[in-house]
Amino acid sequence: MSWLVLGVLIFFAVHLLPSARGLRRTVRYRLGSNSYLGLYSLVALVGLVLIVVGMGQAPFIPIWNPPPWGRTVALYAMPVALTLFIGAYIPSNLKRLTRHPMLWGVTLWAGLHLLANGDLASLILFGSFGLYSLFDMMSANRRGATLSKMVYPLWRDAALVVAGLVVYAVILHAHGWLFGPALV
Repeated sequence: MSWLVLGVLIFFAVHLLPSARGLRRTVRYRLGSNSYLGLYSLVALVGLVLIVVGMGQAPFIPIWNPPPWGRTVALYAMPVALTLFIGAYIPSNLKRLTRHPMLWGVTLWAGLHLLANGDLASLILFGSFGLYSLFDMMSANRRGATLSKMVYPLWRDAALVVAGLVVYAVILHAHGWLFGPALV
């Protein structure tokens, strides 16, 4: 469990840096833009690797009993979470509806996984990602995040939904191999 906690702390410490504008500006100035981005990416990757390793090694410590329908809701709502997540990177009208499609996707992903899992490691992993996403949305809004005014043709929205469904299908079938518990 300690690797998971260490990974979460490292991953979110580096991701909280942009919300501390003065500190970020100082570090970026001292290191230079490219070195800053390289170090930022490396530290985030180390945190992510520790999270994956820690989650794989974490003992199952039950905290609560998830509702019997929690897994079903998660299975059917995850395409929405994944579509929101990748919607931050695929041009569509989604950014006209929300300033933070990726963060809403992560929040939904985290909430759905907490609905389906009731153990301590899941609470640490999904709870921290969910809380961070909510915090980051508030922080980005304070920094001036706005809705997009760009209007795309509807086929772009359809392409986003198809992409979300494809990613969902791949993750659904590879979940056991990638993350442990098989879903299908």
